[in-house]
Amino acid sequence: MQKEIQVQVEQGVMLPLMEEFYTIQGEGFHKGTAAYFIRIGGCDVGCHWCDVKESWNAAIHPPTSIDAIVKNAELHSNTVVVTGGEPLTWNMGPLTQSLKNKGLQTHIETSGAYPLTGQWDWICLSPKKIKLPKDEIYKAADELKVIVYNKDDFRFAEAQAAQVSSTCILYLQPEWSKRDTVIPLIVDYVMANPKWKVSLQTHKYLNIP
Repeated sequence: MQKEIQVQVEQGVMLPLMEEFYTIQGEGFHKGTAAYFIRIGGCDVGCHWCDVKESWNAAIHPPTSIDAIVKNAELHSNTVVVTGGEPLTWNMGPLTQSLKNKGLQTHIETSGAYPLTGQWDWICLSPKKIKLPKDEIYKAADELKVIVYNKDDFRFAEAQAAQVSSTCILYLQPEWSKRDTVIPLIVDYVMANPKWKVSLQTHKYLNIP
């Protein structure tokens, strides 16, 4: 049975589900929008400041049928955000096809470190220095969200912005634990470089998931 489940996970018809919840999108272009979040376990990118480190080990999150995931999602919202962990660790094709069959909008938040799978209405690319995005995802990204932890992240942000399409919206977002230090730097940077916008984790200010 375990082998059969593993095959289904590899096919993308079951996924290691960490959590699912209905809330308000707190970040980026769609902030303030009610959305159903599906958090998939598994990530080897390993950002030291990650605020969901418990998502990294896929083995501790139960393989769950995408039929059950989609059934829950359609009860709550027309907008579904798939996040992680790193959701592109897995084949997102079957999940997004099922969501689209229900007429739902599919959004993904990804580091882009793995090949792009699935059908997406919105792709938020949040690249990380330690495992850079695949070339194919740069042109597909609708928004680029770079987390600013220190001053070098502005250099990294420009290098990443040079690779996305001209229509991609550019965001700089303070790393939460360093927000008091880096927000003034981000504000000054955006004012000097207005192609960028500021993204804040408004859900944390609102004290919601």
